[in-house]
Amino acid sequence: MPRIDLAQDVVTLTRQLVDIESVSLGEEPIADAVEAALRELPHLHVTRRGNTVVARTELGAANPTGERVILAGHLDTVPVNDNLPSRLEGDLLYGLGTCDMKGNDAVILRLAHTVREPVRDLTLLFYDAEEIAAEHNGLRHLAESDPDLLAGDFAILMEPSNASVEAGCQGTLRVEVRTQGERAHSARSWRGVNAIHGAADILNRLQAYQPRRPVIDGLTYHEGLNAVFISGGVAGNVVPDECVVTVNHRFAPDRTEEEALAYVQEFFEGYDLTVTDLAPGALPGLDRPAASAFIEAVGGRVAPKFGWTDVARFTALGVPAVNYGAGDPLLAHKQEEHVPVAELRHCEEALRTWLTSLPDTRTDQTEEPA
Repeated sequence: MPRIDLAQDVVTLTRQLVDIESVSLGEEPIADAVEAALRELPHLHVTRRGNTVVARTELGAANPTGERVILAGHLDTVPVNDNLPSRLEGDLLYGLGTCDMKGNDAVILRLAHTVREPVRDLTLLFYDAEEIAAEHNGLRHLAESDPDLLAGDFAILMEPSNASVEAGCQGTLRVEVRTQGERAHSARSWRGVNAIHGAADILNRLQAYQPRRPVIDGLTYHEGLNAVFISGGVAGNVVPDECVVTVNHRFAPDRTEEEALAYVQEFFEGYDLTVTDLAPGALPGLDRPAASAFIEAVGGRVAPKFGWTDVARFTALGVPAVNYGAGDPLLAHKQEEHVPVAELRHCEEALRTWLTSLPDTRTDQTEEPA
């Protein structure tokens, strides 16, 4: 079994993780290594479900804030693309998973090793099958089998975000919008009804769409409604009797799945819709005490997350969540995937500060002169 050494610096530990190949559904060796390393730490209670590993502190009365926070990362990667083993070139560490997201897994593991007396209870989560269909997702399975293991006041999903905070995430909805026509020979097109021509109204509605920009916890989200596929046609000499426009709606996290669907149904009133994908957004929850202390510890800059991530699974359990991690998300899945060494070290130190420092609850008071 491959082994990892949590006493090593975050860069070396990242390389150890990267060099354990763990393409989705092949995470058992890396999960074994992570579990074995965590079980050597007496301050943690370790649970394994499949290839998902959870390590928790149980501070009890020794928890001065009364809070529990979750740090989470996935162990799997996309398929190898001639980018293993890892290699260090100057200030950049290259290799499959360095950015997405074994570098950030290494940050969590370093914190597990070095933060023995946190001021907040910790749940450290390493899960499998994030990069493939949701039916395999280890976080989803854990939420269904052991939701108590995911209880907390605040969660950080350590997806790459250039070492800045991206709060919450938008929901996503895909629908197929259909137009119906009647087939005819294209030489006698007046004998039929062209369904593709009928889709012009759908596209015109989308062209006129004005996105909603709600402000949530001081962050401005930007919704979207876009045609992403269009299909239709039978043959080069046949007037088509059906056209399907696939539309993706990205909706802000202040809307539920039901509200988002109702909006799209109203927008396309008069058309036959088929829902093909629907996932909720995630509220940022920046008003929570643990969140505000975290934002201060990592520099105070926060942006909204426009894409969908697994933070939504925490929100579904009542745990507000943000995305925060080293690495540029635009490099994820690329052959030249890499992570700046400085960002790994910055994230580790910022999180250590947050986890070991009590919030400043003092209020300014001005004394009157005697």
